[in-house]
Amino acid sequence: MTAPPTPTGGCSAQGCGSSERQQAGLPDDIRRRVQDHPCYSEEAHHHFARMHAAVAPACNIQCHYCNRKYDCANESRPGVVSEVLTPEQAVRKTLVVAAAIPQMSVLGIAGPGDPLANPERVFATFRDLAAKAPDIKLCVSTNGLALPEHVDELARHNIEHVTITINCVDPDIGAQIYPWIFWQHRRVFGREAAAILIEQQQKGLEMLVARGILVKVNSVLIPGVNDRHLRDVSRIVKAKGAFLHNVMPLISAPEHGTFYGLSGQRGPTPAELQAVQDDCEGNMNMMRHCRQCRADAVGLLGEDRGAEFTREKIDAMLIDEEFTRAALARRVEMRQRIDAERQARAQERSAQATGKAGGIVSPCGTATPASSQHVITLHRPARSCVVAPPPGRPVRMAVAAKGGRVAVHFGHAREFLVYEASADGARLIGHRQTDLYCSGDDSCGDAASVLSRTIAALAGCEVVLCAKIGFEPWSKLEAAGITPNGEHALEDAAAAVMAVWHEMLAAGRLAASADDTRRSA
Repeated sequence: MTAPPTPTGGCSAQGCGSSERQQAGLPDDIRRRVQDHPCYSEEAHHHFARMHAAVAPACNIQCHYCNRKYDCANESRPGVVSEVLTPEQAVRKTLVVAAAIPQMSVLGIAGPGDPLANPERVFATFRDLAAKAPDIKLCVSTNGLALPEHVDELARHNIEHVTITINCVDPDIGAQIYPWIFWQHRRVFGREAAAILIEQQQKGLEMLVARGILVKVNSVLIPGVNDRHLRDVSRIVKAKGAFLHNVMPLISAPEHGTFYGLSGQRGPTPAELQAVQDDCEGNMNMMRHCRQCRADAVGLLGEDRGAEFTREKIDAMLIDEEFTRAALARRVEMRQRIDAERQARAQERSAQATGKAGGIVSPCGTATPASSQHVITLHRPARSCVVAPPPGRPVRMAVAAKGGRVAVHFGHAREFLVYEASADGARLIGHRQTDLYCSGDDSCGDAASVLSRTIAALAGCEVVLCAKIGFEPWSKLEAAGITPNGEHALEDAAAAVMAVWHEMLAAGRLAASADDTRRSA
């Protein structure tokens, strides 16, 4: 029986996604489109920056998790902006940001409302920017209600990446998430509204894929509402050709003023989030490095430099052809440097794996690197050999990282990347937000409560890697069962994680459990 063809723009579970290993199997055209997009490539997010232009104030649906506030400079979540820009202001700001941050590769429009509920403002921004900075990728994030009527225009503007927020494919579940939509000049409520929205989302997804546009699907994980349903969402959108699935945790603090926040609906724990992501990953590759950015975010994922680019500063600058030409040259040079660094780091990871993995001898006498695979390839007939058990259990490690390297002092980290290390390599499974523990380079003052919250945020991790760490947090981490490690400063994060894993393996600390053995069979 012949397998069904993969839709244009889609991919199999083994062939697409955000990791470097997954990208290696992609067609050249798709790899070109994702290799410098920080949201579509896990590896690229260490190197490339993005900017969100807040030009879309109106929205055509209401979500129970959304409250589009303005002037919330210290609040980081989707839909939040300090000010809404005109298309002209957005283009001017983008040119300034792309000159000051030559790593910038993407301009996205994601709010604060829905871009396709503001099509004139959005496409005016794209037209002007494409003429003045043709190297900047353009992308849109939408709830999908108005998507089908705008797919042709998206294609005409060479939009190669579109994100659709799809939280359900069942109207009964949708009625618990969306109280109303604005459809065909009237407000529609409840299950009927959810059914219309779902139909439009699925239709838009199919139309985008048919035109070769890469589609990322965002889903907000809402415990007790759609947590058990998201596997169905992932299965269906994958079958229709979506490129990547991003399952994000609900943000529902009461101070945000959302329906969920005020009604006591909790967000998922990190363990619950990972369980759903892992469950969905059986159907489709997952994005695990999302930071749920503001609608006016600027900079690398995990940082926001928006405060540096005020309207007053931008308005005072001379932005002419010479300015844009020089900025483009700097971006081209930066991308060449990044490409060279990525190649060097790939060689570094390869050398690290070869040098530290050692070998595991199978019952048939063939030695294989420990980091390669659980089932060892043999040169004798298969019937004379047995499958080797996993050489060591998986270990979660937190990394105070910058630019993909172990480069941040523990006390200066605002977030930690969390990797799961195993014989298959280091897999990024998420990130943990923390408060700043130290206020200076040499002393941290009275910050016991901050340290306690940081340690709590690292629950489930056995090791934390950082560039430096003080005596007090070191002892508190050890008391909490987390081993601090400052021996891999400035090394590639994934390579450092695997180096520590192999050290633990060699020390006999990673005996595989019976469950691990069964999973590998």
